Amino acid sequence: MSNAIEFHNVSKYFRIDRDRPRTFQELFIQLFRRSRRGANIFWALRDVSFTVERGSSVGLIGTNGAGKSTTLKLISRIIQPSSGTIAVRGRVTALLELGAGFHPELSGRDNIYLNGAVMGLTRKEVDDKFDRIVEFAELEDFVDVPLKDYSSGMQARLGFSTAIHFDPEIVLLDEVLSVGDQAFQQKCVDRIRRLRRKKVTMLFVSHSIETVMSTCNKAIWLDHGRLRMAGDAVSVCNAYHEYSLIKAAEAQAQDATDDADVTQNGHLDENPIDGLNQEGRLGSGEARITKVEFLDAAGRPGRLTRTHAKLTVRLHYHARRRLEHMLFGIAFFHVQTGARLAGPNNVFGNYVIDEIDGDGYVDYTIHDLPFLPGDYEVDVAIYNESDTHRYDYWSRCARFTVLPGGSNERYGLIALEGEWKHTPQARPSSAIEKGMLLSELMTE
Repeated sequence: MSNAIEFHNVSKYFRIDRDRPRTFQELFIQLFRRSRRGANIFWALRDVSFTVERGSSVGLIGTNGAGKSTTLKLISRIIQPSSGTIAVRGRVTALLELGAGFHPELSGRDNIYLNGAVMGLTRKEVDDKFDRIVEFAELEDFVDVPLKDYSSGMQARLGFSTAIHFDPEIVLLDEVLSVGDQAFQQKCVDRIRRLRRKKVTMLFVSHSIETVMSTCNKAIWLDHGRLRMAGDAVSVCNAYHEYSLIKAAEAQAQDATDDADVTQNGHLDENPIDGLNQEGRLGSGEARITKVEFLDAAGRPGRLTRTHAKLTVRLHYHARRRLEHMLFGIAFFHVQTGARLAGPNNVFGNYVIDEIDGDGYVDYTIHDLPFLPGDYEVDVAIYNESDTHRYDYWSRCARFTVLPGGSNERYGLIALEGEWKHTPQARPSSAIEKGMLLSELMTE
């Protein structure tokens, strides 16, 4: 299969002038300077090489500033590379931003014909496609309104519909699927899948990993202008997802308000009250959780784990006096949705803790963690065994991150890993069918 797009050691830089003159006086003074200290070089891409096969669907992923939009602009020849070579084979249709290539003073109708002319289509060819473009964009009542009066969503509809109906060989899309209402986004995804079946080459930027995995067979991950990974969409997206989760976990660990591995104040209240105390915690205070740790299968503390891995939640406590018949509980929450996933305690688990006094810890071990990739937080608590007296309740006190791996499931919050079984309905042989048919005829 031939390549539709080829990047060979492509680099692109932009000169950023941080000291641009704004008045004639500033310009005059700048003429006598020996150097322009305000001018900096920003490398949007550095030595990037990749190929896109004809008929493939490729997602460009990466953080903001990774070089994704610059890559699409280079392919569409809006800008030229600073070094390296780019080969593009096929007619390119690009929708890189809202209203790109549109004239705000012209109506939607006029802009459709203008874009058709730019694409090299005759007026008759545009006439044949005009009704389908307007119908897909759902702009029948606004097609003769000047584009400057369109909302951003209406411009996105018109731009996307125009781009996909002009028989492109290569389609470049930049975040267009994140604009508009949910129904229109689904129409865009459905149309992209149809183009994919027609073997139209597609390259589009998206921050939605799920969209890339469901609509693309390949993915390219850019990181600060450099190629981080390219290949199968699922593999690349999983690697990027893991990277994003790790970076988020590291940022969370540096936050002074994160209490995953340290006590809140380093000491216990001398005069706790039954209710909200000085630490913002509930409980009478005779016993307290002092630290929460997450341990891996080897007993090492950390806040990163994977689906189906072994995970132990260790609750360190301090009791001011001897307390009998104790209940230790944990509640697990999904950070992004706030959903409560589980609320185990030792009483439910038929594990008796007769007494506590002084310092110690209680472990809760999950041998096969069912949580799918994402961030999770816990509430921890100490009650009496009958659940009638609260000694301590520490809300959202610790966070851990589940990384991809260990499961192929992607949707929802937990990996069920149920067993599939297919039993086709037994079909009688042709001889038996004939015999049954003769039997029926003889009976009649």
